Amino acid sequence: MTRRHFLATTSAAAASLPSLHGAQEGKLKVAVIGHSGRGAYGHGLDTMWLQVPETEIVGVADADEKGLAGAVTKLKLKGEQGFAEYAKMLATVKPDIVAIGPRHLDQHRDMLIAAIQSGARGIYIEKPFVRTLAEADEVLAAAKAKNVKISIAHRNRFHPVLPVVQKLIDDGTVGQVLEMRGRGKEDQRGGGLDLWVLGTHVMNLACYFGGKPLECSAVVLQNGKPVTKADVAEGAEGIGLLAGNEVHARYQLERGMPVYFDSIQNAGVKEAAFGLQIIGTKGIVDFRIDVEPLAHFLPGNPFRPVKEPRVWQPITTGGIGQPEPIANLGKNVGGHLTAATDLISAIRENREPLCNGEEGRTTVEVVAGVFESHRLGGARVALPLAYRGNPLAGL
Repeated sequence: MTRRHFLATTSAAAASLPSLHGAQEGKLKVAVIGHSGRGAYGHGLDTMWLQVPETEIVGVADADEKGLAGAVTKLKLKGEQGFAEYAKMLATVKPDIVAIGPRHLDQHRDMLIAAIQSGARGIYIEKPFVRTLAEADEVLAAAKAKNVKISIAHRNRFHPVLPVVQKLIDDGTVGQVLEMRGRGKEDQRGGGLDLWVLGTHVMNLACYFGGKPLECSAVVLQNGKPVTKADVAEGAEGIGLLAGNEVHARYQLERGMPVYFDSIQNAGVKEAAFGLQIIGTKGIVDFRIDVEPLAHFLPGNPFRPVKEPRVWQPITTGGIGQPEPIANLGKNVGGHLTAATDLISAIRENREPLCNGEEGRTTVEVVAGVFESHRLGGARVALPLAYRGNPLAGL
């Protein structure tokens, strides 16, 4: 997304859109799916729509009775607009957009298929996308058949500073890119769970700059020892089979640069490493996930010690060290408003969202690649994987 495109789409927020299913004139109907106690509504995937002038929330579904009552109140709906079953809600309100909020992955496939079959034109879904590549394949095929636009809630993928950083790479400011390095939050979820829940944010950014992943080699450890079948168990948040409290992975991307992702349970200062670094011969670009400014630049060769101190400089849409010209940028990105604007534009323009279902499948691919490589003793495996299930099932 260029800065010009971002400003254009943001300024269009008050403009009316043609009704797709007979909502209030000029507004798109949004149906929200949550599940209190099992992933809830993600990171604000319900309330975000209250701040999008082009949309009108027309229903919410939550299988938890108490949670449903709270959601109806929070979303300023009437009692009859709350549903215990999302299938009934979709059939009743016939939405243009479905927001799928639960963080628990074991619900995503069914909710996505139901939303696609309901006649919705767009879906905004909490990350990670789905549990397996087989589920991703099924969902994307169904969406393609119905021309449904799927957008994944990797919020920073919609940040307008990304093309600014790409220009710094293209014009040589960063120098020759040597590698990219990413880490998860490395809290109590460190290792396999961190890779799934937070590493997908990091790898989504890495693939934006480096292209599709072509190969992966990795090792997964439990308390310092290689994970075995005895370590495999059902993971938290409905992820499915999971193992390991330490992950070390290397990827080769289509634009030629290697990417390293590491996560160790309870390593170092809380959240200090959660992000991605692009390391070049003339400097480092650093992304801190969920922090604004999103990106900073440290000039100079990172492998050459110098006497003078080097200072990290913020990168804004105006450039290195410049004030941010876009008002409320952090709020709009962090609150999913840029993502919502992009999805609405994608529906109107019949194009794919910036962070679409294909990118969601790619994040599942990079996770599965780690466990498949480990299953094969750390061997380098080609991506996309031939096996589309959970590799840990074959350990």
